[in-house]
Amino acid sequence: MSDLPHENDQPDPLDGFDEIIEAETTRDPDLAVIEAGSRTLRTQGGPAHAEAPARPADPEVDKALREVEAELATRWGETKLEPSVTRIAALVDVLGEPQRAYPSIHITGTNGKTSTARMIEVLLGAFDLRTGRYTSPHVQSITERISLDGAPISAERFIETYQDIKPYIEMVDAQQEYRLSFFEVLTGMAYAAFADAPVDVAVVEVGMGGSWDATNVIDADVAVITPIDLDHTDRLGATHTEIATEKAGIIKQGATVIMAQQPVDAAQVLLKKAVEVDATVAREGLEFGVLARQVAVGGQQLTLRGLGGEYPELYLPLHGAYQAHNAAVALAAVEAFFGVGALRAEPLAIDTVRRAFAAVSSPGRLEVVRHSPTVVLDAAHNPAGARATAEAVAEAFDFSRLIGVVGASGDKNVRGLLEAFEPIFAEVVVTQNSSHRAMDADELAAVAVEVFGEERVQVEPRLPDALEAAITLAEEEGEFAGGGVLVTGSVITVGEARLLLGKG
Repeated sequence: MSDLPHENDQPDPLDGFDEIIEAETTRDPDLAVIEAGSRTLRTQGGPAHAEAPARPADPEVDKALREVEAELATRWGETKLEPSVTRIAALVDVLGEPQRAYPSIHITGTNGKTSTARMIEVLLGAFDLRTGRYTSPHVQSITERISLDGAPISAERFIETYQDIKPYIEMVDAQQEYRLSFFEVLTGMAYAAFADAPVDVAVVEVGMGGSWDATNVIDADVAVITPIDLDHTDRLGATHTEIATEKAGIIKQGATVIMAQQPVDAAQVLLKKAVEVDATVAREGLEFGVLARQVAVGGQQLTLRGLGGEYPELYLPLHGAYQAHNAAVALAAVEAFFGVGALRAEPLAIDTVRRAFAAVSSPGRLEVVRHSPTVVLDAAHNPAGARATAEAVAEAFDFSRLIGVVGASGDKNVRGLLEAFEPIFAEVVVTQNSSHRAMDADELAAVAVEVFGEERVQVEPRLPDALEAAITLAEEEGEFAGGGVLVTGSVITVGEARLLLGKG
């Protein structure tokens, strides 16, 4: 039987989920749903995980955090952009340029940015460096976006950082044609928090693009380019060349560029930019890469070639060939940061590298959150990510019948995403998350029927109902038959499902 409550068994704590979200009319829906899930399910969730914190236990702290979130939600959301770094440059200027108080590793690309950032962070921490990590979007809590020493900053510190820079935010707002956006304010907060800590190195993931992204007021010594594919085409361009041109903007004078395997036209753009600014380039498949990999219990065993030599017998507790490639990119980035291959010839200490990779986690990326039947969460939200996930699921899990739960954003290539999953899903339950960006479940179902056929598609507009339906379908295989559920399509969908299934 399902672990989710049944109507006939007991009062359903999910009953108030929609009402709480609807009541949050003055707040950004993406933030509202995260909080609503936390409030309705807090008693089910158990102890908080450092990587996905729950709401603050102290009512006063919780109230103060809600006030900050409410103020942030009055600003432009992350999907409304004015392509310029003018406002963020003005903010860090009045803050005293905090982003120049520490060296940085800057990460852009289409897929794999957050997982790569987490790996880089863990590797640096293993070598006794104090790290700051800035990533987006968050899975469950806004505080996840700003991490110190491998863990999200506390709610108290998040509130304090916002209050400290709020007068400067208001000063810049008054001087600019447009107010600072939600993402710009968070970026300023991250840079200020890292300077205040202080950190030895910041690992910074772009929000979108590169050249005009708010994070791009740093001059990083190491620029990391994860695989580029077609996404956000309405803002970044419709071709690999156009998208790569935007992302190349993080490559600064004299930097070292760590470049994952790329489409040929994207690689040409990146290499041209590197030549223009006298940057050194290390390319996956040439200067570094994956030499060997094999599936292991709970992850995979790797041999990587880095800039300083081979690193054998590395255990990575993440599934999928794409995570192995992310690991190779992360290792090369950390080597470059330490000068391996340029200032020093010897590789990094192998035992330290092994300990670091064995400690890596990446919530919402092929994350198993339930057994009998197995429920896996993955935040794939574009065709390239979906193809990588489908391949990884087929390799790492021996499902006899896999049920998909898909809730996607309306601005994505949902047909391409569904087509990537069609070969591995026996049936698909289409749903929608509570974000204002969510694609209507019926609209998504219409596309799904064209891809899967009507008999393989079920529609459940509410995510709790979709999870219940998918688990029931998977259980039809029998307790020992190997049915499973994959929840995917959006980071928001995965974040909500993670809460509903008792994580965080």
